[in-house]
Amino acid sequence: MLTILLMQCLVVLVCVGATTAVAVAVQERSLRDATRERVLDVATSLAALEQVQQAMGLPVEEAAASLQPLADLVQESAGVDYVVIHDDDGIRITHPTPAERGKRVSTDPTATLAGETSIGSEEGTVGMTLRAKVPIVVDDDVVGGASVGILESRLAADVGDAMWGLLPWVVGSAIVGCLLSGVLTWFIRRRVRRLEDAARELQAQRRVSAALRDQSHEFHTRLHVIRGLIAEGFDDDALDYIGGIVPVTGASAGPDVGGIDDPVVRTVLESAAEPLHARGGMLVLDPASTVESGSFDDDALLVLSNLARNAVEAARDRVEVRVVAAGDGIHLRVDDDGDGIAESDVPRVFERGYSTKTDAEGHGVGLDLVRRTVVRRGGTIEVGRADGGGARFTVDLPSARVGDLA
Repeated sequence: MLTILLMQCLVVLVCVGATTAVAVAVQERSLRDATRERVLDVATSLAALEQVQQAMGLPVEEAAASLQPLADLVQESAGVDYVVIHDDDGIRITHPTPAERGKRVSTDPTATLAGETSIGSEEGTVGMTLRAKVPIVVDDDVVGGASVGILESRLAADVGDAMWGLLPWVVGSAIVGCLLSGVLTWFIRRRVRRLEDAARELQAQRRVSAALRDQSHEFHTRLHVIRGLIAEGFDDDALDYIGGIVPVTGASAGPDVGGIDDPVVRTVLESAAEPLHARGGMLVLDPASTVESGSFDDDALLVLSNLARNAVEAARDRVEVRVVAAGDGIHLRVDDDGDGIAESDVPRVFERGYSTKTDAEGHGVGLDLVRRTVVRRGGTIEVGRADGGGARFTVDLPSARVGDLA
């Protein structure tokens, strides 16, 4: 993304630079065209003045005395750098430098005295100037010429001033363009990250789905084998077959579930507790636990099994389970003595794929199933801290009949 941002900024700078170059060129051309029109207008107006035309028949000294004040006034008011009037011999009558008056003009006056008007840059006594030369005509005869000019150095300074005036806009445009590029890059990066996260989540869900399909197929196959063995009366062989699938280590005594008569609930707790017993730990049943016959359905067994297995994986040595099941619903409380769940992680603990384990492959599914089951049945589930410092999950699950009514 940094490379994209740099490329976008480079494109912005190139575009701003190119636009600036074009703007400067256009500005320079506009100033030059405006200057050409100005010196031509001044020279043409000066040549057409009656005072100028009448003075052209006088001797140079008398003509200079009459026209020099006029030339100075025109030069100042028009903002030009020099105004020169010469006679038909090319002798200057007026000039901003007194020493140059009465001398022949420094540039060839032939074209002007031939009646031609010209505009261009030439080197003169005051330097390189953009000048306009206009013939002075009296009764269809060319009697002299008027030359008005502006220094090229002054034009260059005007162009420079225009560039400095444009500079803040150029810099501002470049900064704004780069900032907008940065914002655009940030939005693109955020969008790409969301798409990448969604793709990873979809891939993980596909892996889980594929694994569940494989396990479901394998589970059905094994159930058919077990059912066949039992149906044929081979109970011992069925037990041996089950033992091969879920080996019992016998590392310690099973959980104390003497207060529960329901064999399915007892089996679920014993199965979930086996890994903890293998580590030398213990799953214990709260003495207040009671289970009425027939009060547990498949949803309740799924919730109990997943909570118990989750607690066994998180516990160090001890898991405590309270089960109170009656006709109107089931209350479950499962405590462990593990590290507990950080307060910042509580809102995410039921998200699919969430796990505190470093190797999360295959984890992060059970609590999501618990949450969806409890919500579907209209129950509640809470996450807190157990007395031993670990995690505590508390579930109130209405009976199937009550849940349907809800």
